[in-house]
Amino acid sequence: MGLRARIRSLFRLFLLLTVLMAVALLSAITTIRFTIHGRQEMMPNLVGVSLEQAQRIAGTLGVGLKVEDKLFNPQVPAGQIVSQMPPQGTRIKVGQHIHVLVSLGPPQVAVPNEVGSSLRAARITAIQRGLTVGDVAVVHWAGAEADQVVAQDPPPSTTDVRTPAVNLLVSLGEAPAAFLCPNFVGQSIAEARRAIEKAGFKVGQVTPIPTDAAARGTILSQSPAPGSRIGPEAAITFQVAE
Repeated sequence: MGLRARIRSLFRLFLLLTVLMAVALLSAITTIRFTIHGRQEMMPNLVGVSLEQAQRIAGTLGVGLKVEDKLFNPQVPAGQIVSQMPPQGTRIKVGQHIHVLVSLGPPQVAVPNEVGSSLRAARITAIQRGLTVGDVAVVHWAGAEADQVVAQDPPPSTTDVRTPAVNLLVSLGEAPAAFLCPNFVGQSIAEARRAIEKAGFKVGQVTPIPTDAAARGTILSQSPAPGSRIGPEAAITFQVAE
């Protein structure tokens, strides 16, 4: 076989391999696209459907159903879906979740007055009325004992409520006393110690720093910094010239 014949033979072999690789690649791409699109379902309309029925529908589609919240709604009977996400007509992949809000029906309770109660008592009262305690925020509140409810949302006696949750603001008691930390830098540690102890505060760690920039015992720096807010139990630490 001549050289030219060998080259033609090798060229045909290379061309054949190229065609086979292209066919295999195209087949793989087609399979992947088919798999991706094959795992998608069209989102049905679940609004107005009972929660139990919606769960069955989601199961047949191979997706999960997650209840994000339950709300009072005078237009939608209790136990039915009020809204959904994704909306109807959206394509959803198998394994994803449908997020829904479920109706509790028309509100049939008046919100109790929780102000002045302890947080524990407020929880018990809410449960007895068919409600729940939602968000609880805590703040220092002048004139209120610790763990006492000082405000609520919705307010007492409200009947036009959207959710069964009552949000509470709870007192941490009186705010602790706070003072501005004086500037002791440049004073001697002995003078600062006398002033601090006379004011009822504490001297913390005193660290000697070798330096020729200040006389021995002179305060070079302090913590907390001058002007900082400190409580009655604060300890002030110093770095002093050695």
